[in-house]
Amino acid sequence: MAVQITHIRLAGGGHENITDYRWRSLGDGEVNNSTKATMVDWIDNKDGTAYMGSGADRADVGTVHPTGGAAYLRTYADGVWTNNLLALPQF
Repeated sequence: MAVQITHIRLAGGGHENITDYRWRSLGDGEVNNSTKATMVDWIDNKDGTAYMGSGADRADVGTVHPTGGAAYLRTYADGVWTNNLLALPQF
């Protein structure tokens, strides 16, 4: 299943401080929210696929596992990890 991340909930600055994501399923159009931990697990362990944006502005979303910190999501565009998620509206 693939989802488009449309909004974020932020508890401080930086992509590692995003706490929740609002997403829309590409399969059935469902809109829902998930915590950071749930999204990381879904991508890492359940074959989930996420992205943000559309068309030329589409960026894949992957997981980052820093040493000594909690895993989080980040966009990956043109072979570079970016912080595009921070540009999304907050909910």
